[in-house]
Amino acid sequence: MKSACVSKFSDQMPNLDKSCFKVPQQSLLSPNQLSTHPPRILMLYGSLRERSYSKLLTLESAKLLEAMGAEVRVFDPLDLPQPDAAPDTHPKVKELRDLAAWSEGMVWCSPERHGAMTGIMKSQIDWIPLSLGAVRPTQGKTLAVMEVCGGSQSFNAVNQMRILGRWMRMLTIPNQSSIAKAFLEFEENGRMKPSAYYDRVVDVMEELVKFTLLTRDIAPYLVDRYSERKESAEELSKRVNQKSI
Repeated sequence: MKSACVSKFSDQMPNLDKSCFKVPQQSLLSPNQLSTHPPRILMLYGSLRERSYSKLLTLESAKLLEAMGAEVRVFDPLDLPQPDAAPDTHPKVKELRDLAAWSEGMVWCSPERHGAMTGIMKSQIDWIPLSLGAVRPTQGKTLAVMEVCGGSQSFNAVNQMRILGRWMRMLTIPNQSSIAKAFLEFEENGRMKPSAYYDRVVDVMEELVKFTLLTRDIAPYLVDRYSERKESAEELSKRVNQKSI
């Protein structure tokens, strides 16, 4: 099928490298063997306040994910240095990067501050590299985005995180959560009150688990690209790790 297709169109597409061209195959979207371990989900939140609503929402969501059979790790951003202010051997940086490599999916939850995600949220994302040599640690992983608002409902932070997720080649699920006046939505003990907001959070976590189960075994095939097959791993590493002159 591949050679016939290339042969049929090669005269019309002289710029196509036939040795690197692949026809997408339905059969390759069905893995030979399904993973049996629980979906591995890393959760990041974007506030260091003593009563942080992004943290409370993250912890509430973690309970839901565990009830759905996932294995969950929540990263504490306290003591994480600013990007480039410490070497990548810093213990908190190493912890974050190890968790990113371990995970099959992520949840990013940020407050909206001055119409945007917080610097704490962005710093965590910035410490996760786009590339380690020729390997992209986030490529093909699933992502859910959520935000908490102090006032009326807004979607600035989740929209920004969607852009970042796409830039990092993650599979960002369609659903998302934005909780208005978050200070009214949690009990004193930190648990979320029943509401339409809570129901949406359940929806988001359920969708994340489904998409993770659906894609984790075929993620390498989903993110396999013609342009990168043309460029060797060694060439890619040289290009993305150019030193400043």
